[in-house]
Amino acid sequence: MAPDALVRTLFRLRGLHGGGSVYGAIRRIGLKPLVDEPACVVLGAAGRPWSPRSPLTPFESAGTGQVRMAVEISAVADGDRSLLRTETRVQAVDASARRPFRAYWLAVGPFSALIRRRWLAAAERALR
Repeated sequence: MAPDALVRTLFRLRGLHGGGSVYGAIRRIGLKPLVDEPACVVLGAAGRPWSPRSPLTPFESAGTGQVRMAVEISAVADGDRSLLRTETRVQAVDASARRPFRAYWLAVGPFSALIRRRWLAAAERALR
């Protein structure tokens, strides 16, 4: 889950531990499977991620002031190799969620991208 010291530090700052798999960590955060296929998993939840003490709720139960979040991890065949991809999508239920999420993502987004790049690089190294 945390392939290096930088990712472990970022996780500690957010109150997360870095053990286990990426899939397991996403589940521990509170996201639940929406799609579970051999080459693609999608996990989702609703909530207020800008408020760490705010619990996540089921994806389909998103309410006022919340965002819906979906994380996809997929493997796509590309000739004689496979491409491992991650994608996160977020939908604000209303403007009262859109504004704080936008501010949150301005601060957190670059670190999220860094963590994903390091996850994918670690996966590539493990397969060599």
